[in-house]
Amino acid sequence: MTIEIKVPPLPESVSDATLVAWHKNVGEGVARDENLVDLETDKVVLEVPAPAAGTIAKIVVEDGATVVAGDVLAILEEGEVAVAAPSTAEKAERKAAPAPKESKGPVKTSPAVRRLLDEHDLDATVVMGSGKDGRITKADVMAFLKSDSSGDVTPSDTAPAAGVEVLSEGLIREEKRVPMTRLRARIAERLVEAQQTAAMLTTFNEVDLTEVMALRKRYRDEFEKAHGVRLGFMSFFAKAAVEALKKFPVVNASVEDNDIIYHNYYDIGVAVSSDRGLMVPVIRDVDQMSFADFEGALTDMAKKAQDGSIGMDDLTGGTFTITNGGIFGSMMSTPILNQPQSAILGMHSIQQRPMVVDGEIAARPMMYLAVTYDHRIIDGKEAVQFLVSIKEQLEDPSRLLLQV
Repeated sequence: MTIEIKVPPLPESVSDATLVAWHKNVGEGVARDENLVDLETDKVVLEVPAPAAGTIAKIVVEDGATVVAGDVLAILEEGEVAVAAPSTAEKAERKAAPAPKESKGPVKTSPAVRRLLDEHDLDATVVMGSGKDGRITKADVMAFLKSDSSGDVTPSDTAPAAGVEVLSEGLIREEKRVPMTRLRARIAERLVEAQQTAAMLTTFNEVDLTEVMALRKRYRDEFEKAHGVRLGFMSFFAKAAVEALKKFPVVNASVEDNDIIYHNYYDIGVAVSSDRGLMVPVIRDVDQMSFADFEGALTDMAKKAQDGSIGMDDLTGGTFTITNGGIFGSMMSTPILNQPQSAILGMHSIQQRPMVVDGEIAARPMMYLAVTYDHRIIDGKEAVQFLVSIKEQLEDPSRLLLQV
């Protein structure tokens, strides 16, 4: 019996997808639920699993093609597939490999890991996974590449490709044209749209994080032991932002045509950098969460963004966004709005700076804060007071407990 492998229903507001890579060739056997192909949309990478065990009889759509929901991707000939015994050469190759785990079926990997394996022409079965249930992570692949020197290539091993200019002493000048991924193209489109649509303005302030850092140091180990997650800075900023948003509801609003949409809920987007580009997963109802709840949700979202398993529902909505350029060493920046939201908070690196405290100069852990806002609906006074509210709560964290 033959089965048509079709493009599954796409997320709402997504009209088409790009076929990134096939993981099986014609004639290869597949197990039920084994991933056959990756489809990339504006936001996420979708996996298309095999509906039954069988053999790939025909591939209808090749890598790089644009597809829509319901398109036939391949034909599967249903039936149990016998696993062929390895040849003498294959046995020798496996024996020479650095202690891989015995394969117990298809190796589960994320789209990002599969792409890395493909780039280095590696078989997933030779890489030892350190993740849950033996799942291979990017760190596992990089560690394998670092330990395996058999694939190293020196400049003298290969002749220069056509169009490459060879200079003296082995130096070369080369250009490489690579098309944008759908996610990168979508990010570019949204950023340009925000610049052209909103009347963006940024206001700055600085915050003394002495009390927050002291609080984290005092309860960090006890917090992690009790809740199983680390106490990070982001939960303090998110909770402070929520309290400030309650005081200034227009900062939590969005623009739709000539209307201002006010939200009585607080869904906070947190910008996360991934191999595929910038993503902004949304954590819902942050006002209802404890610090531990928020840290746990943030950790889960970050993992999903990194391994490519994040879904469209995780990335849609959101009433306010926080981005932290400080993790990359940024001292100050002007973040761009995540439309249709009306404001975004930018965090930056923490630096010891001399400050006047009670008439004395003292070294303090300081951070510059930035709020970019849509001046069409938010006045400068509201934006400044909003940022001052965040500053006051972080400099006196007891305010977060008392919600003042």
